[in-house]
Parts: sequence; structure tokens; C-alpha cells
Amino acid sequence: MVVTDPIADYLTRIRNAQQAGHRIVDIPTSKLKKRITEILYDQGYILKYKFDDENEGGKRPVIKIALKYDPVTRKPVIRKLGRISKPGLRKYAKATEVPRIINGLGIAIVSTSKGLMTDKQARAENVGGELLCYVY
Repeated sequence: MVVTDPIADYLTRIRNAQQAGHRIVDIPTSKLKKRITEILYDQGYILKYKFDDENEGGKRPVIKIALKYDPVTRKPVIRKLGRISKPGLRKYAKATEVPRIINGLGIAIVSTSKGLMTDKQARAENVGGELLCYVY
């Protein structure tokens, strides 16, 4: 299977796993996906993650993500997950124009010259970049 947009594939795998009620989801590895996973963990959207870089029997390396659910309602912590910039239409923003997701309750993941970071970090460091996705 050829994936033309790996970030959209990453988000879709998480979205589908949550709808199906899975606890763990496996996603093919890349440096970008690893960093997005670390950001989601730091912001409290996922429970745990593990990078399986071992190539046993010709398997591709994967990221194992343990999804987080509300203990009372059993609904996923991630309510909405979406792509902003797409391969056909890139979206860029200056440091002053980086959007606030739900007035600061959600996060936007921004690819800057200083690496991947949240919208809050980008504003604090006064850097703009490509708006990859939003999570809330």
C-alpha cells in the first residue's frame, strides 16, 4: 500500500482505533510520527507509547500507542483530530498568526525551523511554520 500523506494516515489510524474501542494501535514509524507521538503524550492525549525499532523477520518498525479513555464515560480523551496542511495545499502561518484551537484548550502541531512543536510553544519562541494538524 502506497501512502501519499503519512501524517493523515497516522491520524486516521488513531481515529479508527478509538472508534473501534481499541486500547493499542500500531503505526509505521518515521521521525515525524515519533515526534508527533511525543507531543501527544506530553500534552496528555495518549496513555503510553513505545517505539519498536527491531526488524524481526523483515517487519517494519512500528510505534505502539496506548490510547487514553475517560474512566467514567469510557469515551476517548481525543475528541477531534484533523489535518490542516495537506500535500496538495500547504498551510503556513507566521508566529503571530498561529491559530489557537478552541481558545487554547486544544493544540495545533506546527513544523517550524526549530522542529515540531505545539502552537503555544511556537508563539512563545516567536516562530512560525507549517500547520500540520490539530487535536482536542
